[in-house]
Amino acid sequence: MTTSLSGKTILITAAAQGIGRASVLACLAAGADVIATDIQAEGLASLADEAGKSPRLSTALLDVRDTAAVQALAAQCPPLQGLFNCAGFVHHGSVLDCDEAAWDFSMDLNVKSMLRTMRAFLPGMLAESARSGGGASVLNMASMASSVKGFPNRFAYGATKAAVIGMSKAVAADFVKQGLRCNALCPGTVDTPSLRGRIAAAADPVQAEKDFIAR
Repeated sequence: MTTSLSGKTILITAAAQGIGRASVLACLAAGADVIATDIQAEGLASLADEAGKSPRLSTALLDVRDTAAVQALAAQCPPLQGLFNCAGFVHHGSVLDCDEAAWDFSMDLNVKSMLRTMRAFLPGMLAESARSGGGASVLNMASMASSVKGFPNRFAYGATKAAVIGMSKAVAADFVKQGLRCNALCPGTVDTPSLRGRIAAAADPVQAEKDFIAR
């Protein structure tokens, strides 16, 4: 049975491709009004085309690493019933391959970006939840590479996704009585453009694909 999202406004980050893009299309199909954000203008344009120029879809360029930009968008948006923090980056390497710059970038994009969006949008979501009697939801992208086990060469990625899980649990505990749910999504390997890029960059792409499938 398909859940109806009619009457709900949902904002999705990293919406131009992969899981974010698929989520936009799924939410539109379920009747939601969707605000799709990304740093890729061309990707957002092709998303709008794929959605048939739906009047329930609006797009916005957004760098989730820019606090002022996140806050500005929040000031312009209607109250949200749903926020999907999908933006992220997969750093390849062990602790010995991860210098401070790589660590800081991963933490900023994978974790701190969610701090920015939640601080910007949660006040309005909580107010809307109080007005409507509950039902607001935050979904944060985590990973099986932290919730279940560690994977080789995913040191920074696994650490950031473990942080997302802890952060999501804390938000859930703080606001459940105000009708806000917060969950972390922990998928395994998904065939997305990002994955295809990592396979293509491997020394042996054919073996890399086999390894991802086996994992």
